[in-house]
Formats: sequence, C-alpha cells, structure tokens
Amino acid sequence: MIKCVFAIEDEKKKKRERERERMEMVEDVVIVGAGIAGLATAVALKRAGIRSLVLEKAEELRTTGSALTLFPNAWLALDALGVSHKLTSLYASNTKGYVTNVDTGVIQEVVFARNNNGPRVVHRKVLLMALADELPHNSIRFSSKITAIETKTQEGSSISVLHLDDGTTIKAKVLIGCDGVHSVVGRWLGLGEVVDSGRSAVRGLSLYPQGHGFNQEVNQFLTGGTRAGYVPIDDKQVYWFVACRSKVEELATDPKEIQKEITEKFAKNFPERFKDIVENSDLSTLSWAPLKFRYPWQVLFGNLCNENITVAGDAMHPMTPDLGQGGCSALEDAVVLGRHIATSFIQNGGLIVPKEMPKLLAKYVQERKWRVTLLIAGSYMSGRVQQGGSVLKFLRDVLFYKFLLPRVFAKLMNYDCGKLPSVPEFGELDKTK
Repeated sequence: MIKCVFAIEDEKKKKRERERERMEMVEDVVIVGAGIAGLATAVALKRAGIRSLVLEKAEELRTTGSALTLFPNAWLALDALGVSHKLTSLYASNTKGYVTNVDTGVIQEVVFARNNNGPRVVHRKVLLMALADELPHNSIRFSSKITAIETKTQEGSSISVLHLDDGTTIKAKVLIGCDGVHSVVGRWLGLGEVVDSGRSAVRGLSLYPQGHGFNQEVNQFLTGGTRAGYVPIDDKQVYWFVACRSKVEELATDPKEIQKEITEKFAKNFPERFKDIVENSDLSTLSWAPLKFRYPWQVLFGNLCNENITVAGDAMHPMTPDLGQGGCSALEDAVVLGRHIATSFIQNGGLIVPKEMPKLLAKYVQERKWRVTLLIAGSYMSGRVQQGGSVLKFLRDVLFYKFLLPRVFAKLMNYDCGKLPSVPEFGELDKTK
C-alpha cells in the first residue's frame, strides 16, 4: 500500500515536471506568423540546417484569400528556397496584357516579359502548402497567441521572452515578426500603425467547370476612380479584382452583397465578359478590404530591429497591391534574412550565437529597407495614377504604361535577392523529428 502511494506521488511529480517543461520552452529561432513571410523564412533557415519554431495564432494555416501574382523576383526567391518547381508546372506565365479605358474604348498593350518569364497568378493556399510541406514535423505551433514580449540579458547576450495566452513561456535567441499589418512584434519595436489609402479592393475566384476559353493574358479596365481586371489561373479558374475609392464603413461583408454591388455599381459599364466572370464567382473566395500601407519614411527611418528582434513581410512593409509586390517582397525578405543568419550559423559550426544577432539583423534591415521603401512608394503612386480621373489620364496612359511600367518598375520586378548557403555537413532535418 505504501509503495503504491509513493508510486502515485512519483507519477504526479513527473507529470508536473513535464507540464513545466511544456510551459517553459527554449528555442534558437522563433517566427511569429505562419503566412507567406513566416513560412518562407522558416524554409530558408531549414535549408541551412537551422530549425525554427513558427507560432500561429489561428488553429490552422490561414489559407483564406483567393490568389496572388508572383513576378520574376518572387520566382527567383522561390528558386533559392527550393520550392519553385512545385508551382511552375501548375501555373502559366503571362507575358502580356491589355488595359482598356472603358470611357474612351482605347486599348493599350502592356508587355510584361519575354520567353515565358512573365508573372504567374497562383493560389495562395497552394503557395502556403508548398512552403509548409518543406518544414519538419511540429515546426508550426498553432493556437499560439502572444500576450507579451520582453527581453532579458543572458550570459551577456539579449534573448527574447514570449508569453502566450495558454501560459507558455518561450525564450528565443532570435525573434522574427511575420505577423502581418497589425504585427505584435512590429508594435513592440515601435513601428507606426498602418494607414488607410482611401481605396479598397474586392478579390475573387471564378469557376468554369467546362472551361472558360480566355487567353492566358492579363486584362484590366479603367473608368473614373475604379480599376478592375482578370487573369486565368488555369483553364477552369479565373482570378479577378476590383479596386475603387471607398470608405471602410461602406464595405459590404456578405459575399452575395459584394457580388451584387460590383456588378450593379462599380462594373456596370464594364464589358459583359467581366461581369460574367463576377457572376461565376466562388462566393467563398470573395473578400472586400481596405488597402492599407505604412508610410515609406517610417520604414526608411523606423526601428526595424532591436537587439535580436526584427520583422519581415507585411509586418515590416505593408503596401498597396498595385504593383503586385506584397507577397513577392515577403519571399525576398525570407531569403535575405535566412542568408544573414545562416552565414553566422555556418561560421560558428552549426550554432546560433546570440551576441552576433544584433549585428546580423542590422545588416538584413540595411539591405532591405531602401528597396521596400521604394516598393511602398511605387505601389502607392501606381494606384493613384491608374485610378485617377482625367487630371491623371496623361500620366497614366503616356508616362506610366509606356515608360514607368516597362522601364522602371520592370527592373524592380526582376530583382534577384540572392542565394542561400547550403550546409550539407550539418545534414538535412528529418521531417519526422
């Protein structure tokens, strides 16, 4: 009987110790947010033999949202991450497009790229799954909401301490915020809140089970303060969007109401083929949201890192979608940040050295801030010019489509963020671990 009592008490003690271990975790790298930036950064580190923990507040991958356009710079980043081959066979390249002025009927041709190297529209869910599949088992911890962040000095180096709403405490040698426009990590760094551009966008996917018959090209339509467009994803699905001037309180939330408002108000003078695309929408993919961004000077002069903490993706540089560079630049961030951390990891024999992190993260920020500042400003200007009225017509039709887009912005979209170092001597991480 006495032995039984001691055995029960011993088991209770072991259980308390296991719970304590679960509640107090120590990680080399913690990434907040399992979106494009977060997963891509985890993949970049994994390719160098660095295991990271990704914290996601949702219960599963946030695969909401229809699709996004990936330009050549994004495909170069995906090449570096080793996942581009999973997607290029699924999605066709768009080498040209047409812009129709609905008011005048004038159509302009826009050439994006030659030799099948144009932008491709991909399903957001497929991109996220392609990245997540590269990560070892249990790399993503779902239902993990951060309630507080603090820093402590340990053995002469700064470490981050994260407190989660379930009582878990995580100590990290490196903390990377990839948690979107309302980033908890960005707020801790002191970054300014995002601002409303005064415009909003509706996005959706349309389904044609028997095939749509559209050419593989981008079509856009302009009238007044509204810009819309569509592009086939494959032979049965079409991605479409409408960007317009609006107030947040005016945005419909019910998918049927969104569909009705687009066809009867914003696209009422558009070609019938565009209205047909909207009518064939998968209602579950429709969303209407304000377009927000961070002021360029807040990124250029803001505090994008502090000791062992930094941000990437929308947490660093939210921008309007007018150049299609939000997801593309997030993939670039992942490669650049992964390269800087991996370089130190290699030089130190497969170890994350906390005292080196502040300098490395500062180099990452220095490399990224000028480019993303330009992308934020360029995206905002692009949206204003393309959706402007008669006053901006000359800038749009002559300067933007004939000069800026093919000569200036095309260079931004063909940017190469570089490669990731390979560390075969440290071995590849086993997904079963």
